[in-house]
Parts: sequence; C-alpha cells; structure tokens
Amino acid sequence: MSFKETIDFIWTTWESGGVVMFPLILVAFLIYSVAVHLLLSLTRRSFRNLDDETLIKWVEDPKKSEGEVGRIIRFTQDGVFELSDIYSRFSEVFASCLPFFERRLVYLNTLIATAPLLGLLGTVMGMLITFKGLSIGGGKLLDVVASGISEALITTEMGLLIAVPGYFLAYLIKRRKDEYETFLVRLESLTLQQFKKKEIG
Repeated sequence: MSFKETIDFIWTTWESGGVVMFPLILVAFLIYSVAVHLLLSLTRRSFRNLDDETLIKWVEDPKKSEGEVGRIIRFTQDGVFELSDIYSRFSEVFASCLPFFERRLVYLNTLIATAPLLGLLGTVMGMLITFKGLSIGGGKLLDVVASGISEALITTEMGLLIAVPGYFLAYLIKRRKDEYETFLVRLESLTLQQFKKKEIG
C-alpha cells in the first residue's frame, strides 16, 4: 500500500466514523500525553539508580547525598532532635511528592474509561442512522444502512483501540508510583534507624 493509499484509507475511515471521531481523537491525545508525561517523570526519578549501599551511606552522612534523594535526606535530618520530628518531616515529603501522581492517575483512568463510552455513543448514533434509513426506504436505502453500520462499528473499534493500551499504561504508571512510595517508606525507616543509633551512641 502506497503512502497516498494509506492516507486515503485513514481519511475514509475517519469520515465513516462520524462526528464522534473528534472527541475520540481529543481523548486519545489527552490520555497519551498525560501517560507519557507521568511515565517520564517517574522513570527519571534519581532513586531508581540508587543501590542500597549508597543510600545507607547518604543517610549516615547527609553531606555526601546528591540530587532529589539528597535534598529529601538533608530536609529530614537537618535540625532534627526527636523521632517525632522525623515522622513530621517525612509526612511533609509524602504530602509534597505523591498527591500529584495520585491525582493525575485518577484523571488518566477517567479519560481511559471515557474512550469506550464515546465509542458506544458512536455505536448508538450509527444504529439510529441505520434505523432511519430503514424507515425511509427508497433507492438509497443500502447506502444509508451501510453508512450507519460503518459508523457504529468504527467508533466502537476506535474507543477500544484507544482504551486498551491506555489501561496498560495506567497500570505501568501505578507500579512506578508504588515503587517511589516504597522507596520513600524505606528511606524513612533507614533515617529512623540512623537517628536511634545516634541516640544510643
């Protein structure tokens, strides 16, 4: 299939889908732009490249710590005199780091759930066109029925094609977010252990 034939096929498919194709494309754009942004934000977090040995060294000597993790370590240890201070500092870290990803995940899942519903709306509209063609009858009956069925099937297919990969992306993002949360919990545990060692020493 040549490039021109491919473009013609895409355009014909688009036209056959009717007006519901416009909100479907908008939803697809929003889903994948939000998903890619979240995925990149979580993948680029410096904690993913840290081994346990380095992390423990940084917790023991915050001055050696670097990057985002270093800032968290220094924030949770500087000017701390009691265990309750560490708990309080880490509560602030959790409150500043995690809600952004949680809110965006809810938004992403809402968009993903919208795609098949829009496809269903296109199906209903396509069937209405089909029934209208059947009720009118006449010489163009076959064209109207074919157009209605085509719209019903294409929008349903598009809704599913947009939503299914979106679900996989949302799952991957949730896993990365959970990894980040687990890392922060482990960092809190190491910081508390280090503080207790200092108290004993």
